[in-house]
Amino acid sequence: MEAPFPMDREEKKEYQLEEILKRIEENNGLIKASDLHETGVDFRRIQTFVEEGKLTRVKNGYYTSKILNYSEEQLITAMFEDGVLTMESGAFYYGYLKQRPAHWSIAISKNTSKSRFKLDYPIVVPFYTEPDVLERGVTEVEVAGKKMKIYTKERLICDILKYQEKMEPRYFKEAVLSYIQDEEKNVADLMKFAKERKVLKKVQMMIGVWL
Repeated sequence: MEAPFPMDREEKKEYQLEEILKRIEENNGLIKASDLHETGVDFRRIQTFVEEGKLTRVKNGYYTSKILNYSEEQLITAMFEDGVLTMESGAFYYGYLKQRPAHWSIAISKNTSKSRFKLDYPIVVPFYTEPDVLERGVTEVEVAGKKMKIYTKERLICDILKYQEKMEPRYFKEAVLSYIQDEEKNVADLMKFAKERKVLKKVQMMIGVWL
């Protein structure tokens, strides 16, 4: 992040801040510390911007400008590109829930660092998954203008049945009933994922009668 012309210390500081804010905007609200270091901004300068309230440390290795400038959706898509929307979050984006839950449910590889989820905002509930299982039944949905992974309706509803005890009863009931009423549901795929996710009996008992 070399200045285009000679500057004194304060001018260089302001120039660096402007460039950082520009990159944050381009990156949907976040910038990684590693990206900052690559541009030549050292750790002490980053800390100075944080202390002055010009940058906010969202979590270890991630920074934003004033955090309220960006929506939860923007922060989620920037921090969890490798995650998959599941459970309540998946149900909400399919229109199966009328109200967006207070937390984000994201399926993620079990090999990922647990520290990624130590967040005060937004609140994220991880579902650690075997890497090969993680990618089964994945499609995409638009979140805050960006593409994010989400499970297909059939994979999603099977996971909701599998992890029923981890979901609020009201959300569980609303999501299952909404799926049953969905005219675009794919029964063949539902049965396929029911076998894979070992919830075939549950599907037959709770959904099968309505199909």
